[in-house]
Amino acid sequence: MITSKTYLKDLTYQVNGAAIEVHKALGAGLLESTYHRCMKHELLLRGISFETEMLVPVNYKGIAIDTNLRCDLFVENVLTIELKSVDKLMPIHEAQIITYMKLLGSPKGIIYNFNTVNLYTEGQRTYVNDLYRILPE
Repeated sequence: MITSKTYLKDLTYQVNGAAIEVHKALGAGLLESTYHRCMKHELLLRGISFETEMLVPVNYKGIAIDTNLRCDLFVENVLTIELKSVDKLMPIHEAQIITYMKLLGSPKGIIYNFNTVNLYTEGQRTYVNDLYRILPE
């Protein structure tokens, strides 16, 4: 997939704004599924297209493997989003999003952990998949 740095930066800004709005309205301490529903609504309000609970395809040596892996949000076919509500992000969470990005062909991914005081400074981590071309602008 080829996309521009400007497009990806702008999209990230919009999605970050949606996540911050959800966190500001609800605060910390709720179930991930609650934040997921609210993020879907907020993205719709902002006119951002996405797929939710999308099955992540796994091909192993030419065979499609049914794994039932699900990406929380796949935004505009370029941004992989994983939502968490945990005390602390763990290495397995990072491994999960990096793998999803690779399998989906996504150039960028973000983990939002809503169980924080400040989502912007503490509750988000961004990842870039260097395997995919991003055009400079």
